[in-house]
Amino acid sequence: MSTYNIIQEYPEYQAYITPLFFTDDWLNLYLDNYHMHDDLDADRVSNDISCSDYRFVYMGAKGSWTPLHADVFRSYSWSANVCGKKKWLFLPPQQFNLLFDRNMKNTVYNIFDDISETEFPGFKKAIWLECIQEPNEIIFVPSGWYHQVHNLEDTISINHNWFNGYNLSWVWDLLLRDYKEAKEYIEDIKDICDDFEGLCQRNLAANTGMNFNDFFIFISRFSLANVVELYYLRGELNSESSIWHCSAIIKHFALNLSSIRKTALKMKSEGVEGNLSIINLLEALSDPKFLKLCTGLGRIYSVIHEEENWSCTMKKALMADFAMYGSQVCSPEDLITFIDYAVSKLSSNCDEQNPLLSVLYEIQPHEQNQHF
Repeated sequence: MSTYNIIQEYPEYQAYITPLFFTDDWLNLYLDNYHMHDDLDADRVSNDISCSDYRFVYMGAKGSWTPLHADVFRSYSWSANVCGKKKWLFLPPQQFNLLFDRNMKNTVYNIFDDISETEFPGFKKAIWLECIQEPNEIIFVPSGWYHQVHNLEDTISINHNWFNGYNLSWVWDLLLRDYKEAKEYIEDIKDICDDFEGLCQRNLAANTGMNFNDFFIFISRFSLANVVELYYLRGELNSESSIWHCSAIIKHFALNLSSIRKTALKMKSEGVEGNLSIINLLEALSDPKFLKLCTGLGRIYSVIHEEENWSCTMKKALMADFAMYGSQVCSPEDLITFIDYAVSKLSSNCDEQNPLLSVLYEIQPHEQNQHF
């Protein structure tokens, strides 16, 4: 099979429009504006971890196939058949342990091989879901579902991997698991290694596609971008109006911040503190790449940006608030504190129907006055 990164290779050619259901894509929006790895030395180690995005065209002849796998970062994926026919075989996450060997290290490569029951004792218990994908049909693959795909005819398909606030925790869970495995694998050289943790993180980036620092920068930028959008909406809608309380878009941004906050809490509980990059909030607000990220995020949720108005009005309001807060975020605990602070500022002058508090902290309306 051949794979082509169509957006990278033909940026001016709009071959297709992403289906509406799949547009809430943080991963590719981020990679349109930033490199996943800020550590240039890590990029020099391997170009394989320097993917520009995760939007591909696959071309496969009849009889070609993709071995059993779960998608990169445990992302969602969608695959649209332009022509040809495929057979998909799926296994839900509740059964994924049946695919591993006795040591839970390696998975089955081809489910149609003669699988050793001694090596893979649970494999025969797996209950597979099978479907045939016809031309002009789209398959959605949820996070963590293992799958194997066979081309029944010569096939061309468009494929995206992506994640957002709804499956962000899957990404962190995978990173943590792969980090522990990478650390265990080289544990015997810990005493003679000058920077053992740094080596573990470089190996994690090479094997998984990002490391703790990459992920922390990613969620920090998206937390700020979601806050920016809420400031924008507050200015457009007036925080005291009924629209501010009822808007589905506002609730979506609140859910995004809630997901990031819960993920940061998970990171904190695992002791992730040191060796992370410092995110300067005020500098981000002057970064053209970050402004493009905000604009893209706004478009995703049907927020129409007036760039001149935002840069003159919303930026001033944000800078005033962040200057009082302190502008640096350098740990998961800092990120949690920033989100709480931003929500408190956004919640000022709101009455007891504040959707940010109810979504972010699961606080009932009658309890909101006591939260801050």
